Amino acid sequence: MRGGIVWIVALATLLTGVVAVNVAVLRQNMQLESYATERAQLRDQNLELRSTLSHATSPSNIERLAQKKLGLVQVPAGSDQTTYIRLSAGGK
Repeated sequence: MRGGIVWIVALATLLTGVVAVNVAVLRQNMQLESYATERAQLRDQNLELRSTLSHATSPSNIERLAQKKLGLVQVPAGSDQTTYIRLSAGGK
């Protein structure tokens, strides 16, 4: 009778260990899935940022901003005319 109880306790302990390992593996898999989702989101965000940077640094965009915000004008092609401006002491 005593031997049977020892076997039951030993099997219960082993089963508890197996369940604990399975729970740990399940938690790790859930964490890996979470990391994979985050990685995909970061890749998408990276692509969006690269696209934004590419547009912002394109020559046509820089030229448009220079004309709109700074009032600069394009020099006609083949022009060799040079214009000088005098700045006041206040910088304006």
